[in-house]
Amino acid sequence: MEKTAEEQLIGPLLLARGTIDRSSALRADDRWLEKAWADPGTRVLVIDNGHTLVRRAGDEVHAVLYTPAQAPPGERYLLGVEGGTAYFAVAAPLPGTSAGDLNGRVTMPMSLNDTPEGSPVPAGLRQVGGLLGDRDAGLLVHAVALEAWHATHQFCPRCGARTAVQAGGHVRVCPQDASQHFPRVDPAVIMLIRDEDDRCLLARGPQWPEGRLSILAGFVEPGESLEYAVVREVAEEVGVHVVNPRYLGSQPWPFPRSLMLGFFADATTTALTPDADEIAEARWFTRDELVAALRSGEVRLPPPVSIARRLIETWYGGELVGDW
Repeated sequence: MEKTAEEQLIGPLLLARGTIDRSSALRADDRWLEKAWADPGTRVLVIDNGHTLVRRAGDEVHAVLYTPAQAPPGERYLLGVEGGTAYFAVAAPLPGTSAGDLNGRVTMPMSLNDTPEGSPVPAGLRQVGGLLGDRDAGLLVHAVALEAWHATHQFCPRCGARTAVQAGGHVRVCPQDASQHFPRVDPAVIMLIRDEDDRCLLARGPQWPEGRLSILAGFVEPGESLEYAVVREVAEEVGVHVVNPRYLGSQPWPFPRSLMLGFFADATTTALTPDADEIAEARWFTRDELVAALRSGEVRLPPPVSIARRLIETWYGGELVGDW
């Protein structure tokens, strides 16, 4: 199968946006960090269990940013600098909430239109990652990833001592053995598989409700190339042999620490033998069959914020409706 024109451009990857210079050279400059924190022009995003406060302004959605004096106490992470303005994140209960209020729950209304304009509401990346502008989307993705890493890596894996935050939140250092520990990123391949009739393969994990379908994905194993991971994961999950994996784009998915690497690949077999531990059902769809299933409500697709949705719509050739 030749690569289509649509395949040349995967389309907007909504969690891969950002305008901020991450300013990694400044992270080790403690004097600069303190000076930036004392600057009333600095802006702070508060992050709590993957959520921040957002507000609606007309048709736009913005992250609520604070001055350092307004921000609650908590671990600070330097997110970067833009136009002379420093941006930090602080891991702390969101202003107007109490510690533990969120507990991983989505507290935002189903639509921001349900809230008074300008009123701050808690939201996570899945809900507003595609609604925020480029700057705020990049800030939130960065903050969510750092918060998740710090929450689970507070102790040295070598000696068990509690580590200290350094380098603007991008390193943890053990006070006992001086070892340095850096934020972890787990690469995962996610792939849209097509057969010789240009049908698309969609599947559902056992933990998902009926009708919630997506494309296949899996983590890259040690010593493995991305291309081999595509071939291996598809064979393991549904018993289909694929060739010609083609990289299309990547997107951070900090739930808690994945980097999703998107591929197309071509199936040379079509018989489906799902691994019951990984896949509850798997089906081939033509474009017309998928549209009909979406219109009837039989099938629901991943939300537009996901790279899975972008890959499906790239194959389809346009936008689709029917979100999870």
